[in-house]
Amino acid sequence: MNMVGDRLIRKLECRALLPMEDKWVLSAAAAASVFRFGAHEYLLKQGAPIDRIFLIIEGFAARYRLLPDGRRQITAFMLPGDICDVRSFALGQMDHSIIALSPVEASVLTADAVERLQLRPRLATTLAWSALVQQSIAREWLVNVGHRTSFERLGHLLCELFERLRVVGLAQDEGYKLPLTQSDIADTLAISPVHVNRTLMEMRRSELVTFQSRHVVFHDYAALSRAAGFDPAYLHLHSPNTVPV
Repeated sequence: MNMVGDRLIRKLECRALLPMEDKWVLSAAAAASVFRFGAHEYLLKQGAPIDRIFLIIEGFAARYRLLPDGRRQITAFMLPGDICDVRSFALGQMDHSIIALSPVEASVLTADAVERLQLRPRLATTLAWSALVQQSIAREWLVNVGHRTSFERLGHLLCELFERLRVVGLAQDEGYKLPLTQSDIADTLAISPVHVNRTLMEMRRSELVTFQSRHVVFHDYAALSRAAGFDPAYLHLHSPNTVPV
């Protein structure tokens, strides 16, 4: 299997096993147009026409909105294996920006390419499932920022990223690489970078987790999950509906 589409396929198959022909079609579409973006480079800016969507192959990207005073709210992370909602073309123009938080390699899919993929019923179903999972994550992020403490917010985020990266083979039991700054985390959790630093130190003193040199190292993942109130069900990564085709 071509690595360009492999991580997306691994994630989609949490919903339903794909026929081999569908896998090759998706992989070929993903490999047709691949771009590389430097850290802090825009993939798409707010107000731009939506004439493409992205499949992230390597690196971390983020969706965000800027407030008039320059404050930034990150509203979603796009990780390797993530694909934009295939219905995005219906919106016409971007109502937010997508930026690379680290060096990013991404496949670019046009509306025509997506339309061809959706002619295959199993692919259409699993791509729609992927879009629904993105909405589920967005709802959980709203709860995270609105009602959890700073400790719970950060712990919840670290646990979520672990589960999302593990399903595409980019996390081990002991942790994962996290190419984010404390400012990136602060803009995600709606707290200050100083507060992020203090919370990370508290987690380290509690022997739960260490974030150092862009790596997350778990000392007690189960305890961190409990402390953060983390339940991975909203990620839908191990659906009971997974069936062979």
